[in-house]
Amino acid sequence: MIRVDRKLDSTDVVDVLTDLFILRGPPEFIRSDNGLEFVATKVRDWIEAVGAKTAFIEPGSPWENGYCESFNARFRNEQLDGEIFCTLREAQILIERWRKHYNTVRPHSALGNCPPAPEIVVPVDWRPTMH
Repeated sequence: MIRVDRKLDSTDVVDVLTDLFILRGPPEFIRSDNGLEFVATKVRDWIEAVGAKTAFIEPGSPWENGYCESFNARFRNEQLDGEIFCTLREAQILIERWRKHYNTVRPHSALGNCPPAPEIVVPVDWRPTMH
């Protein structure tokens, strides 16, 4: 899920990371850009307290985080630049719908035109049996 709000700060980053760490366990490193919400002392201290390390990308080096940069560019071009949200709730619903489509339906060329997390996996050699 993408956290959608009118403004996000370091507290919001810690909240999202807490949820992810509970769900998946803490990673060895967290790679991010140098945005204020990520370099905030509160976030860095929390990351250190849970046993992970920060790995900030160098300013002006988006290729160091290419997967996220590609996602962010597509998200902006295909969703944010093309929508006018009348309410925060509408933005949350439409953005979540876009995220699900991006991850579970949309073909990705780097994955042989398969989505990264399809909702249903059917083996290639699957054939229905006749009774």
